Amino acid sequence: MKINKLTENKMSNYGKLSLLTVLMFCIFLSANMFPQSIGRVGTTAAPFLKIGVGARSLGMGEAYASLSEDVTGLFWNPAGVANNGKLQLLFNHYSYIADINYEFGGITVPVSGIGTFGAFIGNLNYGEIERTTVASPEGTGEKVTANSMVFGLSFARALTDRFAIGANMKLVREQIWHSTASGVAFDIGVLYKAFFKNIKLGMSISNFGTDMQMDGRDMLVQHDISPSVAGNNENINANLETDKFPLPILFRMGLSADILKDILELPDYSWIVAVDAVHPNDNKEYMNVGTELTLYDMISLRGGFRELMLDDREGGLTFGIGLKFDVMGGVLNLDYANVDFGRLDHQNKFTLILSF
Repeated sequence: MKINKLTENKMSNYGKLSLLTVLMFCIFLSANMFPQSIGRVGTTAAPFLKIGVGARSLGMGEAYASLSEDVTGLFWNPAGVANNGKLQLLFNHYSYIADINYEFGGITVPVSGIGTFGAFIGNLNYGEIERTTVASPEGTGEKVTANSMVFGLSFARALTDRFAIGANMKLVREQIWHSTASGVAFDIGVLYKAFFKNIKLGMSISNFGTDMQMDGRDMLVQHDISPSVAGNNENINANLETDKFPLPILFRMGLSADILKDILELPDYSWIVAVDAVHPNDNKEYMNVGTELTLYDMISLRGGFRELMLDDREGGLTFGIGLKFDVMGGVLNLDYANVDFGRLDHQNKFTLILSF
């Protein structure tokens, strides 16, 4: 009886901590959700950090803050990976817009009694770009390269059977020719499963960190500090000072429900409906909506819409399909998504996830 009493008290304290954390997160989020009069598009560094990861989430219109209970939660909401008890590997290759390629890989490893550890790396390769100068605005014939990279470590823990919290620490680096900019960023998220029919609530803050500033030998110039004085040195070495730019912070709050499995209690079928509210620091607020129908835990059909209520949006309809196979003692998830980028046309996304 005494042991049961202690267990009940411990669970009660965890429940209070869960509700308090969710409440504090909501207050913090709402304080930053007031509408912006200016979009501020193009005012942040490292915008590649906003490129969505995982064809399942993209096929559902990026409404994924409350559904991130697989390895792609490393991007959407790090708290979600705490509820996945399997080792998972993620492989992505995206042929992004304008012949740009984006590679992303991740791993999550659950450790019994401690939590789930994760790591991920992403690289955006712009390919070769012809160098231009003031004297040669059409190009000099010389080719330069540019790329953006992120590397991160993650930890998540389920505090109760209904509440989980997680965080990422990331190193961000951008490079063009001989100049680079680096920064450190953090993500934090919570995931709460409600007592009523397992409705899920997910919230996350992504890319909160240091400003980034370009520096390197390309900033070295020769300057005449006194052009009106005859006979002085006309080639004094000087460095151009570039501006600092913040990272693209994203606030996400999502809600989802499985209408067939949890609400109507049909175990062989799943119909998930999800909605996310998103507040970026470099644009106005918008919403993502998505749905997924799964039959016999084998095949999934998905659809969604990105950037609802956003002026001048380039987002739109999304759809996708997912297949699940048993292979080599594990599970293979193969997902495909087609994403509308407006004037930038449709993009095809593929994701491979291995679970053991």
